Amino acid sequence: MTLSRPLPLVTIIIPSFNQGRFIRETIVSCLAQDYRPIEILVMDGASTDSTVEVLKSFEVPELRWISEPDAGVVDAVNKGLALSKGAILTIQSSDDVFLPGAISAVVAALEQDPDAGLIYGDVELIDEHSKLIGVDVQADFDFADYLGRFLYIPQPGACFTRSALESAAQWRSHVSYAADADFWMRIATRYKVVHLPKLVARYRYHEAQRDSQQLKIARDWIAATNDLIDSGALDPRLIRHAHMGQHLAQYRYTPSARWVARTLALYRAIIVNPPVLFDKRLPKRELIPGRTPIWNMLSRLKRLLGFAPR
Repeated sequence: MTLSRPLPLVTIIIPSFNQGRFIRETIVSCLAQDYRPIEILVMDGASTDSTVEVLKSFEVPELRWISEPDAGVVDAVNKGLALSKGAILTIQSSDDVFLPGAISAVVAALEQDPDAGLIYGDVELIDEHSKLIGVDVQADFDFADYLGRFLYIPQPGACFTRSALESAAQWRSHVSYAADADFWMRIATRYKVVHLPKLVARYRYHEAQRDSQQLKIARDWIAATNDLIDSGALDPRLIRHAHMGQHLAQYRYTPSARWVARTLALYRAIIVNPPVLFDKRLPKRELIPGRTPIWNMLSRLKRLLGFAPR
C-alpha cells in the first residue's frame, strides 16, 4: 500500500494589541478550517483590554501565544516569523477572519504550482459588527500593475512559502505602514505570485485601524519602492511603473480637501509613465483642475435645493 505524503504544516501568525473584541472571531476562523496541520501563533503586545482573557480561554495545542511589550506590529510579526515552523505561512490581522476552506484552497494551489512563492485570494469586507459591506476581487498578478498601484495583495488572503520567507527575511520597521506591501514586493522579485480567484478571508473596516494614517502609508510605500529601485531588481519598464505608483500613492492617500496636490500627483504619474493616460483605470476626471471642490459644492447645493443624491 502506498502511503500519501504528509500535508505541509501551515503557520498562521496573528499580531495583536488591544483587539479583544475581535480576536476571538479571528482565532475561531483559524480553528474552524478543514485543513490540518496548522499552528497559530498570537504575538500580543501586552494588551490592556480583554485580549489575554480571550487567549486563555482557548485550550488547544494548535494555539500558542505570547503577551509582552513590543515595538509595534512589525516587531510582533517578526517575532512570529522567527518562531514559526510551517512550510507555508500567513499573517492574519487580529481583527480579520478566514472564510471556510481558505487554507485548503491555498495549499492546494501552492502544491499545484511549485514555482509560486506567494498566493493571494479575494476578500469580503465587513464592518466592526461583522456585517458584510462589500467584496474586493483582485485581478491576476502583474508586477507592473502592483508597483503602479492598479492592484494590491490583500494581507488577510495571502500565504507564502518558507523559501519565499527566507528570501525576503522579515518585515522592515522603517516602512512599517507599508510593511506587508514591501514584503510582497521583495518576494515578487524572486518568486512567482499567483492570484487565487476565490473568496478566502474577510477584511474588517473600523475606526482604530492603522489605515487611518494615510500620509504615512504613502510615505512608506514610496520608501519601499525606492529601496526596490535602488536594489537593481527592476527593469526599466518596472521602474517606470514604480515611479508612477509613487505618485498614485500620493494621489490616493492625500486628503480630498488638498485637491491641488492630488491633481498634481496624477499629472506627475502621467509624466513618468505616459502610456497610463490611455489606461481606463486612471481616474481621468480628477485631471480637471478644481473638479473636486466644484463637484462637492454642486452636491451640497443639490441637497439644499431638495434634490435627492444619485
